Amino acid sequence: MTKYKSLLFFGAPGCGKGTQGQVLGGLPGCFHLAMGDVFRSMDKESELGKIFTEYSSSGRLVPDELVIKIWAEHMEKLAKAGKFKPEKDILILDGLPRTVEQAEVLKKYITVIKVIHINCDDKNALVKRIQNRAKDSGRADDAKEDVIRNRLAVYEKETYPVLEKYSKDSIANIDGLKTPMQVLKQILDVVVPLI
Repeated sequence: MTKYKSLLFFGAPGCGKGTQGQVLGGLPGCFHLAMGDVFRSMDKESELGKIFTEYSSSGRLVPDELVIKIWAEHMEKLAKAGKFKPEKDILILDGLPRTVEQAEVLKKYITVIKVIHINCDDKNALVKRIQNRAKDSGRADDAKEDVIRNRLAVYEKETYPVLEKYSKDSIANIDGLKTPMQVLKQILDVVVPLI
């Protein structure tokens, strides 16, 4: 099996991972995959869709084995459809891995080129960003402050420690409090020399 060359996008909810991942994913030879989008596109009436909704509506993380299964099947479909070319494209992975266990399992599927950590320590700014996004996107899970704060707490407890699985040299820390254009420039300064 060909391992996917990957850039991992890390950061708390609302830090701009999706925005920046979409921009990079639009470049030739890059493919952006946001696990949140994969989950939201699932059939909510399917067995997996019902399980996902049960977790996401309360801000909890979906179980690791289920996440990896959904991701691997989705990637296989994308490759078969010719949308993702594993031998040529760089996978920009946003929202995965979210736990240490997921990071371990992903090692057999991906080769990490760089971890892009979009850092945003101002929780109030993140809450505002997510609430503003809810107005534009219609995402109900983005509207309630208690759910948002729970997602931020889950990120700090479960996802942030995943960064420790990667060497300091492989992590690029990006200031996520800057404007989207300034954040993009920081990311491009890191990524362009690698590809």
